[in-house]
Amino acid sequence: MSARERIYLFDTTLRDGQQTPAIDFSVDDKITIARMLDEFGIDYVEGGYPGANPTDTAFFSRKRTASASFVAFGMTKRAGVSASNDPGLAALLEADADAICFVAKAWDYHVEVALGCTPEENLDSIRQSVEAAVGAGRESMVDCEHFFDGYKANPAYALACAKTAHEAGARWIVLCDTNGGTQPGEIRAITRAVIEAGVPGDRLGIHAHDDTGQAVANSLAAIEAGVRQVQGTLNGIGERCGNANLVTLIATLGLKSVWSERFATGISADDLVGLTRLSRTFDELLNRAPDAQAPYVGASAFATKAGIHASALIKDPRTYEHVPAESVGNTRRVMVSDQGGKSNFIDELKRRGIAVAKDDPRLDTLIALVKEREAEGYAYEGADASFELLARATLGEVPEFFAVDSFRCVVERRHNARGRLITLSEAVVKVTVDGEQRMSVAEGAGPVNALDLALRKDLGKYQGEIADLELVDYKVRILNGGTEAITRVLIESTDMTGQRWWTVGVSDNIIDASFQALMDSITFKLMKNRGAAGLMAAE
Repeated sequence: MSARERIYLFDTTLRDGQQTPAIDFSVDDKITIARMLDEFGIDYVEGGYPGANPTDTAFFSRKRTASASFVAFGMTKRAGVSASNDPGLAALLEADADAICFVAKAWDYHVEVALGCTPEENLDSIRQSVEAAVGAGRESMVDCEHFFDGYKANPAYALACAKTAHEAGARWIVLCDTNGGTQPGEIRAITRAVIEAGVPGDRLGIHAHDDTGQAVANSLAAIEAGVRQVQGTLNGIGERCGNANLVTLIATLGLKSVWSERFATGISADDLVGLTRLSRTFDELLNRAPDAQAPYVGASAFATKAGIHASALIKDPRTYEHVPAESVGNTRRVMVSDQGGKSNFIDELKRRGIAVAKDDPRLDTLIALVKEREAEGYAYEGADASFELLARATLGEVPEFFAVDSFRCVVERRHNARGRLITLSEAVVKVTVDGEQRMSVAEGAGPVNALDLALRKDLGKYQGEIADLELVDYKVRILNGGTEAITRVLIESTDMTGQRWWTVGVSDNIIDASFQALMDSITFKLMKNRGAAGLMAAE
C-alpha cells in the first residue's frame, strides 16, 4: 500500500460554533472544550476573535492547548490603511496564537456591497495581511468567504483571491461554502478548477455549512477533489443549520476504507474509541440532550429492536452494522438481550483502574443498576465522577466518609429594613461523621447555594480536605413536561490541582437532585485525595 496522504482537522467550534442560537460559551467553557479537542488529537483549534469581545480576549490570555495549533481569527486589514496601522491586524499579531486565520471576501459582489472597496483593494488587503502574519512568524491561512458562490458569479475574481493568498505565503487557503447551498458535484468541480489554476491541493481547505444537510458530503467531495484540510465543529453546531459535523467526518475518514486506505488523520484507532464520549460530553456541557440518531455516536446508532434484525445481529454484528460500535466507543443495544454492552462496561471500568471479571455477578448488578437509573433520567456520559462512584460502591470500594441524616431548605421573600423586596434562602444540614452528628446552617444566594454552603461547613476531620473544592458550573434539564416533571442536575467541580469532574442527580424535586450531585462531588473529591479515583480529569 502506498503512503497515505495526510488530512488536517481544523475545529471551529469555539468561533463559528459559538454563532449557534442560544449558545454562549464562558471563558471556562472555552478552556474545557479546547482541552478536549487538544487531547483528542485535533490539529487546529480556532479559539475566536481576539479583541472582538471580552470573552475571547480573556480566553486568549490563558493556557489553552498543548499539542494542537491554536488559531486566532480575524479580518484582513481594511482598505486604505497600511498593514502597520490597522488596529485589527495588530490585535491578531499580538494574540498568543500559533496561527492566524484571516477571513477575506472572495465574491466581488460582497467586496463592493459589504466592504465598499474595489476588487483590487481587497486583493491588496489579502496580500498585505498574509505577508504581515508570515513576517511575524505565524502560520497564516485565509478563509475565502463565499468562495463557491463567488466562483459561480465571477470565476476569475474568486480564483484571484485564492491565488493571491497562496502567492503571499498562506499555508492554507480555505474554500468556504458560507451560505451552505452548494451541491457536492459543484464542490468537486470547483475545487478541481482551483487546483488546475495553480493552487496546490495540499494548501487547500474546505469550510462547509449545512443549510442543505450536505456539509459532510460537501467536505468529503472537496477532499476527493484534492483539499487536505477540513473544517468543522463538534456535533455540527453553528449558525443557521450548522457547520460540517467534525465528529461524523472523523469517524468516516478513519473507518470507511474508501477514505482510510488513502488518507490519514491525527486520530489513531485508539483515539477514535473516545469519539462517542467526546460528542456526548460536549452536549452535556451545552446542557442539551444528545441526538439519539447522530451517525456513529448516537444512542440509537447501533440499536436494534426485537425480530430478525436482532437475531442476526447476535450471531454476527456485521449483518446490521456498517462499523463495530466499539470502534467509536459506542454501545450496541439489542433490545431482547441484557448482554449488550458488557464489554464496554469492562473497558470503562478498566480505564478507571477497576478490574472486574466478565462473569463477576457484581458486574451484572452494576449494568442492571445503570440501565435502571438511565431509565429514571440519569446520564453518566457527562458525569464520569458519579458513574465511578456508583461502580465502586457496587463493587464495595467506597468508604462512607459521612452520612447525611437530613436537610431542610427554606426560601423566604420579604421586605428588608430599607423596604426593598428580597429573597433569602436558608439551609440546615445534619451529617454524621465518625459516629458524631453535626448540624450546619447557612444562608445562600439561592436554595442550592445555601445547601452547598451548609453541607461543606462542617465535615469534621474531612473539612480541611474540601477547603479547595469549588463548584464551577451548574446545569438543570427538565426531562419531561407537566407539574410532576423529572429534573436532572449536572454539577462541574474543580480544586486547586486544576482537575475537573462532573456529578449528576435526578429527582422530581430540583433541590433533591442538586443535593445528590453535591454529595457525589464531595465524595469523589475525598476519594481523589486518597488516589482511589481513577477518573483522569482535566488540567
